[in-house]
Amino acid sequence: MSMIMSTRKPLPESERFSDYEAGGKPLSGRKVLAIFVAFFLFVGAVNGVMIYKALKTFSGEVVAHPYERGLAYNSDIARAREQAMRDWKVDARLTRLPTGEIEIRVTARDADGVGVSGVDMNAVLAAPADLSKDVPLALTETSPGRFTGKARVSAGQRDLVLTVLRGGEEVFRSRNRIEVE
Repeated sequence: MSMIMSTRKPLPESERFSDYEAGGKPLSGRKVLAIFVAFFLFVGAVNGVMIYKALKTFSGEVVAHPYERGLAYNSDIARAREQAMRDWKVDARLTRLPTGEIEIRVTARDADGVGVSGVDMNAVLAAPADLSKDVPLALTETSPGRFTGKARVSAGQRDLVLTVLRGGEEVFRSRNRIEVE
């Protein structure tokens, strides 16, 4: 039987499993607790800033008063049926003016082809997901069935919402996705 003998001296017991360095400070329980608390305070502060920014920049609503709009759902359906029975033809054209504004020209005709007049027409160029970027404007009637208005709007996708009021009651509403150039 043959034996191999090592010429290395074994380390003393105190140096075998120690991470001690001369002049270094040992990791105490208080230090570990301070690191742990500082980490969670940092994470909490970052989360707080992110929550604040998220709520400040976007409310999450795409309709003003969504709860009330939900309660009015059945009356909205009835109003849409009445609107369909009127069979109005409404056409809108947008043109970018040299001043940078958008001119909106709307033509509205009833079922018999006669220009709709004696009504108040409003338009909203709504940003698809942010109420704060909506641009409302009142359209003026230039001749029976013809309405115009101007607004300063940046390029991009918008929802053109046209609303017609007669005697303070809504008689027509349309919503169409458009590309503003």
